[in-house]
This record gives sequence, C-alpha cells and structure tokens, in this order.
Amino acid sequence: METDLPEGGSDKTLNRLVAMTVVILSVFMGLSKVKDDNLVQAMQQAKADSVDRWSEYQAVKTKLHIAETARLEIALTARGDQVSAALQKLDSEITKYKKEAPQVQDQAKRNEALYDALNVHDDQFDMSDALISIAVSLAAVAALVETRKLLYGAWLAGGLGVTMGLAGFLGWSLHPDFLAKILS
Repeated sequence: METDLPEGGSDKTLNRLVAMTVVILSVFMGLSKVKDDNLVQAMQQAKADSVDRWSEYQAVKTKLHIAETARLEIALTARGDQVSAALQKLDSEITKYKKEAPQVQDQAKRNEALYDALNVHDDQFDMSDALISIAVSLAAVAALVETRKLLYGAWLAGGLGVTMGLAGFLGWSLHPDFLAKILS
C-alpha cells in the first residue's frame, strides 16, 4: 500500500527532491574528482621518487661493496709506496658510502610513507565516488518508480559518499579498511 502519490498523478515534490539530490551530489562529485586527480599525480610523484631513492640506495651499497672488496684485495696483495695512498682513498670512499647509504634509505622510506598516506585519501575519494554514483542511480530509480523509499536510500548512500569525500578533502583518518580491501 503506497501512500507517496496522490490518486492518478505524479509527485512533483519527489521529482524536485530527486533533481536537487542529483545536482548537489554531481557537483560534489565533480569537485572531488579534481582533488582526487591531483592526489593521484602526487602519489605518482612520490612513487617515482621512492623508486629513484631505492635505486640510488642500491647503487651506493654496490659501490660500498666494491670499495670494501678492492680495499681487501689491495691490503692482501699489494706492495710498495702507493698502497698506503690507495688504502686511504678507499677508506675515504667507504666512509662516504657508509654515511650516504642510510640517508638515501631514509629518503626512500619517507617517500614510501608519503605514498601510503596519500593512498588513504585516494581510497576515500574512490569510495566517495562509488557511493555517490550509487546514490544518483537510486535517486533516478526513485523518480521512475515514484517512491520516496528509494530516495531515502539515495540520501543515505549520498551522505556516506559526501562524508568520505569530506574525509579526503579535510585529511580525516576515516578509512573503512574492509571496504578498501574489497574494492582494491
């Protein structure tokens, strides 16, 4: 027994509510998309920087290993006046590489942490996008079948979507991990 509509007519109030819902959610979704795209660019940069730093770390560790091996070979086999100078040069390089390696490693880890932090907000925007899409679909069906119950469902999904979008915009730590795991 449906009491939404007057006998023999359509509910213009319902259609107006659906239209306002769709417009508000679409505008919010568009703004969120701009922010999300910028966030994805920052994530790509952080990932590239992380890969670059890890490559640099590997290079430093390789140079350290080569210098240590060369030092050992010279110390065991070489004779003459130039041995001392060669060992001092290698000791200097070894000290430099031992100092440089942890610094580069820390930079790589910071870039990875930045990527992970940005990914949380990217997930928030993705969830917002999905929930708002569901809300718009429910609102459209509510208008077609002329029932407010679906519109209320649309408002619920839209409200959750806006909440997730605001979490992304404002840096809130709201992150339903179970949903992120299902959607990833």
